[in-house]
Amino acid sequence: MGLSGISIWQLLIVLAIVVMLFGTKRLRTLGGDLGSMIKGFKNSMSSEDAKKDEDESPKLDQKATSSTPVNDKVDQNNTKV
Repeated sequence: MGLSGISIWQLLIVLAIVVMLFGTKRLRTLGGDLGSMIKGFKNSMSSEDAKKDEDESPKLDQKATSSTPVNDKVDQNNTKV
């Protein structure tokens, strides 16, 4: 006795009927589509988690990360004035 009263032979018969109705090519296509849907769902969930983590992390001050010093003025030749 298998899963909840269904034997392995009954499952094989159902599988054989499904293969005869739809064909192996169509079942392969359905499996690939299902796999890509699951992969896309996982990617979207991980990107949502990344956005959530990014929103919770402290923001750096834009002036502090600038390549030129904040208090020093620089002319066109990149020399301090």
